Amino acid sequence: MDNRQAIGSWLSGPRAAAEEMGADFGYRGKGLGLPEEGPGAIAPLGRRFGALFIDWTLCMLIAYGLFARGDQQAAGNWALGIFLVMSLLTVGTIGCTPGKRLLRIRVVAEDGGRLGFGRVAVRTVLLVLAIPALVWDRDGRGLHDRLARAVQVRI
Repeated sequence: MDNRQAIGSWLSGPRAAAEEMGADFGYRGKGLGLPEEGPGAIAPLGRRFGALFIDWTLCMLIAYGLFARGDQQAAGNWALGIFLVMSLLTVGTIGCTPGKRLLRIRVVAEDGGRLGFGRVAVRTVLLVLAIPALVWDRDGRGLHDRLARAVQVRI
């Protein structure tokens, strides 16, 4: 066997090489017992980024209009605090932020139930730090979701 086959190319990555050699990873969410498609399936990455964009835009508008008084630097700082509070309150009570609701995504516990406030707080603080959200597992969950034992699913 050629070493390039075992390692994979820089374009395909090691997962593609493992799949070519017969490894079955299944679909995203299979290990969590979630369906492959439809309601309850793991939310696609594009929708999750879209929801984050909507939420951040809403927070920037609130910060700029109510707190920053025209200072864009201050608006960014206020928006981060508003995002933290909004995420804590909305995900902690109804399971989704306004952006997630618009794009039909909900945050649930791995077992399908509601997240407790402590887990929502851990998830939100890690999300505000941004770095954990950029580290994903093979189910497409960010480190903030993994540590909070949460999953973002389609509604």
